[in-house]
This record gives sequence, C-alpha cells and structure tokens, in this order.
Amino acid sequence: MELAQLRYFVAVVEEGGFTRAAGRLHVSQPGVSAQVGQLERELGQRLLDRSGRRVTPTEAGEAVLVHARAALAAVEGIRRTADEFSGLLRGRVALGLIPGAAGAAIDSFDLVALLGDFHDAHPRVEMALTEDTSERMLAALREGGLDLAVIGLAGEPPQGITARLLLDEPLVAAVRAGDPLLREAVDGAVPLAALRGRPLIGLPRGTGMRGVLERACAEAGFTPRVDFEAAAPAVLARLAARGLGVAVIPDGAHAQAGPGVRVLRITGPELSGRVALAWRADGPSGPAARALLARLRAALPPEPGSGG
Repeated sequence: MELAQLRYFVAVVEEGGFTRAAGRLHVSQPGVSAQVGQLERELGQRLLDRSGRRVTPTEAGEAVLVHARAALAAVEGIRRTADEFSGLLRGRVALGLIPGAAGAAIDSFDLVALLGDFHDAHPRVEMALTEDTSERMLAALREGGLDLAVIGLAGEPPQGITARLLLDEPLVAAVRAGDPLLREAVDGAVPLAALRGRPLIGLPRGTGMRGVLERACAEAGFTPRVDFEAAAPAVLARLAARGLGVAVIPDGAHAQAGPGVRVLRITGPELSGRVALAWRADGPSGPAARALLARLRAALPPEPGSGG
C-alpha cells in the first residue's frame, strides 16, 4: 500500500469521479484508476461504487476513507513539523478582503507590500486571496474556510473572532454640487435624519459600512432608502458626482470622484467606518497562516494599553 493510492482514493471520493480527481491531482485519469484498482486488490475489498453517474464509496470504502484521510493528515503533519525545524515553511493561507483593501495603504499597513515580503520569505506558501462581504467572510472564518480576513466592522466582532483595528474613519455624505441637501447643511454638516427618504448610494448588504448605516438609521427611526449599490467606496462617490443620490462613504474616498463632489459631515450621530484584521480567536490552524498573522500583527501599531 502506498500513500499515492490513498491520496488518489480520497480525491476520487471527494470529487465524485476519476476524471475530476485526475484534474485535481494533475495526473492522467487511467493512472488514477490503476492506482485505486491496485488498492482495492491489495485490500481485497471493493471501495468504490462506479455504477452511478457519480462515483461513491461502498460501505467498506467509507470505513477505509476515515483511515486514509487520517494517514494523509499524519504525513502532512510530519512534513510540516520537519519544515518548521529546518526553517522551511509551506502550506496554504486563505485570506479574505473587502473590495479595495488590497490596493489601499492604511497608515503603515500596506497589505500588498506585506504579502509580497511574506512570499519572498516563504515562497512555498500558497496564498489564496478572495474578495467578499464582511458578513460572509466572518462566517467563513468561523467555519474554517478562511484563515484571516480584512473586514469592515459594524460593531464589536462576533463571539469566537478576534479583530485588530486598521482604520477608523468618519462616514460622510457625498453629493453633487447643487444637490438640495447642501441647502440644509449647517457649518458643513447635516443630521442623519436629513437622509430620511432620500435616494442613497451605499455598499451592498453584508458589508460593515452598510451595517453601520442601517443600524444608525434604525435607531433614528427610519429605514435607509438605498437606490444604488457598489462594492468600492470610490465608485459610490463617482455615482454621487453624477447626481444619482447621496453617497455614504468614508471621508477619504470622495477625493477619487473629482471636483464635482461636495462632502458633508453626518451628525446626530456621527458615523464611523472601521476596517479590521480578523481571525478565529483560537488562532489559524496551519503554521503558514500563523506565520502570516504574526507578520501582519507586527506591522500594526501597539494596541492601547499594551505598553508597546
């Protein structure tokens, strides 16, 4: 019995077929069939039911599958341990980002530069980057689909999640020059209640900034009328510049929309858009993700009260 046979068997079960398993393993389909067939002959048991459209494990296959996965996990653990002692790190890190986070330098926290430095130091580590809403990324962190995420926070992080603040920026109302809202402004500010019933432009549901807006409006006794949505604050500002409504955006985003935008502070209450680095409270499971988290945290300013 060889590890390759176990690996091919597990891949066929997880992919539901030999062809998809071969594609995942970057080998030929006949090679996968031959190796799994050899495993079945060695064990004297039929492990896979090939009669349906999808290949499924037999009763014996289900029992063997548990031990096959455990054996492969044990081998990977041995490899990781040896790599840690030799200073060689490998593995995969799944990192989630809110749209625009990869291209933004937040004070000294330049994510692209930090990821590039980490890749230079650990070229065998695969990094998978995805963009999504904060709500879905928090769920993926809890379920283990993500190791780390840069999210927008509408409040305190949920139970089981640790977050370090990267940015805390006022949210403002951006409008086109000549918009009626400008006439209601006093000293460059409008109350949140002035947005009641107005066409608003905001981030999609599930984002931290949208959560901040919806929560504040609910406390003020109304539901925000969001007519247009976009994933990036700079796009929201550009939509406001075309007169499509009032964009609720971080203060720094309006500069990318050009000179046709006017910005008003929001008061009663003031709103804040917060961006944070988040991970499971018990820490990422893999050594590569733990090493990346340590590097990212080292780039952050000391936490208040840390004495650093």
